[in-house]
Amino acid sequence: MQRKKLRFGPGFRVALGNRRSQCAEMVIKPGKSEGGPDNRHRGADQWLYVQAGEGVAIVNGRRQSLGPGTVLLIEKGDRHEIRNTGEKPLRTFNVYVPPAHDTRGNELPRGRK
Repeated sequence: MQRKKLRFGPGFRVALGNRRSQCAEMVIKPGKSEGGPDNRHRGADQWLYVQAGEGVAIVNGRRQSLGPGTVLLIEKGDRHEIRNTGEKPLRTFNVYVPPAHDTRGNELPRGRK
């Protein structure tokens, strides 16, 4: 068993994981974004849950509003960007199946450790 208390500090941080999945926390400042038209996870699905804040997800060119309680599935290979459109930090909890990042937050080549 693994356990960790999330702190939702600035930026992106892998919290826990094993060889089958991992979770991370991400905080985006107002007016900022993560990802872009070329951002995709070639080997992993991403489940994004909005803990606080407001924003928009652009997935394969389609816009989806984000707010507290929103859950979004970004499938393997989907091009995506997450933008904070609110006045407060956008805080998200993300699950990757299989893992998509190393412990420093760098993307893994095929979503595997």
